[in-house]
Amino acid sequence: MFFRPEPRMVTAEEALPGRQAPGYTVPERHEVLGTSMRGPWPEGTEVLYVAMGCFWGAERIFWTLDGVVTTAAGYMGGFTPYPTYEEVCTGRTGHTEAVLVAYDPARTDPERLLKAFWENHDPTTPNRQGNDLGTQYRSAVYWTTPEQQRAAELTRDAFGRVLAEAGHGPISTELAPAGTFYPAEGYHQQYLHKNPGGYCNHGPNGFSCPVGLLRQDQVPAQQDVLPPA
Repeated sequence: MFFRPEPRMVTAEEALPGRQAPGYTVPERHEVLGTSMRGPWPEGTEVLYVAMGCFWGAERIFWTLDGVVTTAAGYMGGFTPYPTYEEVCTGRTGHTEAVLVAYDPARTDPERLLKAFWENHDPTTPNRQGNDLGTQYRSAVYWTTPEQQRAAELTRDAFGRVLAEAGHGPISTELAPAGTFYPAEGYHQQYLHKNPGGYCNHGPNGFSCPVGLLRQDQVPAQQDVLPPA
């Protein structure tokens, strides 16, 4: 077999220059949910961003979940402003293929969304999913609220223990605050709805991520009570 060097994350100085405005248009409405992909959304809607390899299959997982208002495929975590798909594929923008998940916190929560995230890809393979190799395929969770951050950390640690007990790991998923999300070109949006037989390498990985961790973490520790003197 031919040797393929391990992908290396580009630096800000090495990244492609990009542009000052989008180089393409993005559809306004979600092909499946009929909702706006760019907002505004109903009051109280929260947004989480996930990356788990090719965004075609990743987006489909989330638009099927209860409580999700809309999804969109795009790019996050890099340096190049307004990148194109071709530029991201070079690995010289620093972005990973990501999915915007806007959800109603009255109907779902970050833990349930992250359960679907951890259980439907391999979070232990740095910069690759299956045969897709490159920093643009790295696993990541980008949060926009403190609750999402805590849920990401708790579920990562819990799922890591599940994998370790089965002899797998460690988890290499990037966890970070959300930066600028650049929606991908229109043909990428809801791709597997428009192309049902299209490429997808996502599905159950055979392991279950515990939920309810955030509620347990928020329960105050019982204080020691001294006996009366």
